[in-house]
Amino acid sequence: MNAINERQEKIINLFDGSTFIKVNEISELLNVSEVTIRKDLKFLESKGLLYRTHGGARKQSNYAFDKHINEKELVQITQKESISKAAVAFVEDNDFIIIASGTTLHEFAKVLINFRKLTVLTSSLKVAIELGNMPSVEVIQLGGEVRKSSASVVGSISETILKQFSCNKLFLSVDGIDPEFGLSTSNAAEAHLNSIMVNSADQVYILADSSKINKRGFGRICSISEVDTLITDKGISEKQYNLFIEMGIDVVIADCENLTNS
Repeated sequence: MNAINERQEKIINLFDGSTFIKVNEISELLNVSEVTIRKDLKFLESKGLLYRTHGGARKQSNYAFDKHINEKELVQITQKESISKAAVAFVEDNDFIIIASGTTLHEFAKVLINFRKLTVLTSSLKVAIELGNMPSVEVIQLGGEVRKSSASVVGSISETILKQFSCNKLFLSVDGIDPEFGLSTSNAAEAHLNSIMVNSADQVYILADSSKINKRGFGRICSISEVDTLITDKGISEKQYNLFIEMGIDVVIADCENLTNS
C-alpha cells in the first residue's frame, strides 16, 4: 500500500515542463476516472511528491512561508541587487516615498545615494539605519510593535501614524504575486500595514525576484490591479510577463549579468 504504483509514477512524470495539471487532464491522458486520479493525488501528496490544489495539483507548493530576515538575506542576492538598481530609475529628487520592509528593500535603500533631497517613510529598521547615514535623505521611522523576524514594525500604532501621511511613491517587496489572489506576505499584521501603504501612495512599485511569482502568502495585501510597476529578474517566464502586461502592469526586468558593470 505504501509503494508508488506504475500509474502514480506516470502522474509524477506528467509534471515535467509544467507546474500545474488539472485532474480532468490527467484523467484523459491516463484513461482513468477522475475519482481514481484524486485518490492518487492525495496519496502522492502524503508522500511529499506534489501539492494538491483546487481542480488539480502542483509539483511545488505555491505558498510562501515566513522566514527570518537573516535567512532571506542569504538567497537571491544577485537578483535583489539588480532589482534595486533598476528601481532607482523611478526615484526623483524631492520625492516623498514609502519603503516597506524586506531584504530587497534594504538593498534598495543602499543605492539611494545620488539624490539632492528625498523624504522616506519606512517600517523597516534596517532601511531607517541605512538611510540615516545619508545627509540628503530625511527619514521618518514608523513606530509600533517590533517584529524581530523581519526587523520591522507592525500593528495599530504604525498604522495610525502611516495614515497621517500621503506619499507619491511606494516601494514594496512581497512574498507572493498571484494574478488571482494578488499581492501577499506570510505575516497577517505586515500584510495589513502594507495594504495601508498601498492606499497612502499615488504609485506602487513592487520589487520582487521571479521566485515570488505565482506564490501566495498567508496575508493578502491588495489586488494586482493596484500595482503600477513590477521590477523583477529575467527568471520571469514569457507567459507570466505577457499576463502582467495584459493586466495593465509595467514590467521591468533587471539585468543581473551586467550588475558588476553598472
